[in-house]
This record gives sequence, C-alpha cells and structure tokens, in this order.
Amino acid sequence: MREASDIDFENAVKPTGVTLVDFGATWCPPCKALLPIIETLAEEYGERVSVVKVDTDESPETASIFGVMSNPTVIVFNDGAPVEKLVGLRPIEVYRTALNRYV
Repeated sequence: MREASDIDFENAVKPTGVTLVDFGATWCPPCKALLPIIETLAEEYGERVSVVKVDTDESPETASIFGVMSNPTVIVFNDGAPVEKLVGLRPIEVYRTALNRYV
C-alpha cells in the first residue's frame, strides 16, 4: 500500500490497470475500521491492483478534485480514470465486487 498526497497523486494512480484509492483521515473511526479491509484486499489482489491511501486533511485538493465529501471514500480507478466511488464503511464483499469488475 502506498501513501499519496496532493503533490504526487497523479503518479500514484496507475495509467493502466486498476488502482484502489482509500480517502480517509487519522481522526476518523470508520476509516480506522476500514484499514484492515483495505490491507486484506491489497494482499488478496497483489500486483493486479495498486492500493493507495490519501489523507484528506493533508491532501484537500485531491479530495476536492474527486468529490470526496465524506470519510472514508474509496474510489476505484481503471486505466487512470475513476470508475466507482464507495462512500462510507462497507463490507469487504462490496469492495471485492467493485474490483472484480475491472481485474
């Protein structure tokens, strides 16, 4: 899992393939609960999916560009473009279903 900021976000999202971006904040309890799910997904999908974390407090411009209004928000990118947005804490199956559409 890679951390990205406003400065290097464009380099963090793969131009080809699938990238899962977890937008959250350190003070957010649902974000903390989501972390083990994201880690499990990163392990399960391995190199087929790139996983990136963005702290919305530290990178407000990137969060704004992608319409992140609530923490946590997970956005799936395919070939560099956002294709799915999941707002709030969801069961792991919801994230798997979204990823499986593109891998």
